[in-house]
Amino acid sequence: MAGDRRCRFGSAASTVSVPDVDLPAGLRGEASLVVTEADTARSLGSGSVDVLGTPRLLALCEHATCSALDGQLPEGSTSVGMRIQVDHLQPTPVGAEVTAEAVLDKVEGRRVVFTVSASDRGGLVAAGKVTRAVVDLERFMSRCCAPEGPAA
Repeated sequence: MAGDRRCRFGSAASTVSVPDVDLPAGLRGEASLVVTEADTARSLGSGSVDVLGTPRLLALCEHATCSALDGQLPEGSTSVGMRIQVDHLQPTPVGAEVTAEAVLDKVEGRRVVFTVSASDRGGLVAAGKVTRAVVDLERFMSRCCAPEGPAA
């Protein structure tokens, strides 16, 4: 079938149907937050300053991509983060609102590539690209390692 991927798991080869994604370029999503102490670099362990931490900013950008995809994917599928390339350009203080926007640039098979930006009242805070992969949710979860139980 067109758009299928052949995968090898263990010693047996299997065919797994993962259809290519058909989404319109220009699809948009947004996510906003008011920065709290919990969102700061100091609280997240990514620095020693009390401004929006880069890990929280990246999560906000990913949230915007998920918002763009909300209701757009086939039943039983979801998207997972694959690559993030974002420049964090300016600090955002506690109490300020920051908004991330994601715009779908292109679809490559089951990969979806977004241009993302984040702004606060002072202007552009971050800009870059986020790539997500569309996966079958059940199959994806079945490939996760189960947590180890208590030692016997």
